[in-house]
Amino acid sequence: MTRGRHRLAAGAAAVALLVGCAGVGARHAQPPDQPAGGVEAARGFRSVRNYQGTPIPVRIEIPSIGVASALDRLGRAPDGTIQEPRRWQVAGWYAPGPRPGDPGSAVVLGHVDSKSGPAVFFRLRQLRRGHQVQVTRADGSVVWFVVQRTEQYPKRRFPTDEVYYPTLTPALRLVTCGGSFDATAGHYRSNIIVFAALRP
Repeated sequence: MTRGRHRLAAGAAAVALLVGCAGVGARHAQPPDQPAGGVEAARGFRSVRNYQGTPIPVRIEIPSIGVASALDRLGRAPDGTIQEPRRWQVAGWYAPGPRPGDPGSAVVLGHVDSKSGPAVFFRLRQLRRGHQVQVTRADGSVVWFVVQRTEQYPKRRFPTDEVYYPTLTPALRLVTCGGSFDATAGHYRSNIIVFAALRP
């Protein structure tokens, strides 16, 4: 992970984001201890105006790279890292973070491949500025995001602040493995991260 001026959690460990994306399993960088500022409080708010919270995401589609996947709900593993997606062909949404459409960075994780072949985010590295991502929510509503950039980072310099740091506007981060494969360790040496913003 990189070190930012604004740490969300003291002592965040420099751990690999996706370990063993080629069939061993996935482990994700330890996110901040607290959700993006104010989001949880807003969800618990009860108004006389019958305010409805943002529905949870249930599906993601990325037409330009042929992705159409349900979204599993991910939490924390016992060691504090993000749970790995359970299925190779299904992406997962980090539920303790913001929901897509809420202010903040919603994070979606997916495997790049498995022992049997390509996985859900195999072509994620091909996304470029202007490509669009559709997220469908539990009530049937749809929110669209537009890719701003796609980057590759060594796992030892994972950009924790850029992925998890609170934003004032809705954002989306898509994460998978990338770079060269370390056959000895059984995992990729880098991560591919797509940064996207809410479509105007």
